[in-house]
Amino acid sequence: MSAELVIMAAGLGSRYGGLKQAAPLGPNGEMIIDFSVYDAVEAGFDRAVIIIRPDIEKDFRELCGRRIEKRIDVEYVVQNPNSFLGRYTTPATREKPWGTGQAILCTRDAVKNPFLVINADDYYGKSVYKMMYDWMNNNSGMCLAGYRLGNTLSDSGAVTRGVCEVENGYLTKITECTGIDKSTSLPPDTVVSMNMWGLDTAIFDYLENEFSAFLDENINEPKKEFCLPTIIDKRMRDENKSVTVLETSEKWYGVTYIDDAPAVKAALKSFVDGGLYK
Repeated sequence: MSAELVIMAAGLGSRYGGLKQAAPLGPNGEMIIDFSVYDAVEAGFDRAVIIIRPDIEKDFRELCGRRIEKRIDVEYVVQNPNSFLGRYTTPATREKPWGTGQAILCTRDAVKNPFLVINADDYYGKSVYKMMYDWMNNNSGMCLAGYRLGNTLSDSGAVTRGVCEVENGYLTKITECTGIDKSTSLPPDTVVSMNMWGLDTAIFDYLENEFSAFLDENINEPKKEFCLPTIIDKRMRDENKSVTVLETSEKWYGVTYIDDAPAVKAALKSFVDGGLYK
């Protein structure tokens, strides 16, 4: 039984200003997702489930999918605002799906084994995939890649990070914090989540029950999101589940803002020039 890769590619990219999942940032026109899949395959993953929105499905398959499918077995899952809504209907004021928790729930029929969750537009670092794959294939339960805050900030503006409290290698609490920039008072070695989770398939039943309860309270709230980190934090308490935090010194690269692109391009070029990628 091998762990699977789940790629969240349904984000709107409103701050970036376009389909940032398909931005050509590598020296030969590669996208970040190309590097992520390369690293995942090298680590041992051989199957990927990619979550996309209906309105970007055609563009994503043409721009990204054809390249990825050459490296790994791919199944696509569409995150629709009405997915798993039960008796509810998405109100007209709702402009986008219900968040990362709903995104993962949409994969429940496609994912058969423990799975690694990543964002399509985040570069996580080669060593992290191997670290997560090895843990997931030798342990049961949940794990999280823990980054140092100072390695995850943007020069172009504030970011949102899941700030982690860790004790003896285990996550005790995670808090979504917005507006974090280089002037923040948080120490640079604070452990944060970049939404790289190792999860078990038992989480799907919990997600579905929690999503139903979330909708009972928030169906008419157009900005509310059913966020995966919040749900995992709650699951730890409700079901007495532990999350192992695998800390890394890798530097994150991403395009939260369009002004982030030059720095990401320079980093990816240096990795290719340095022989990290063929």
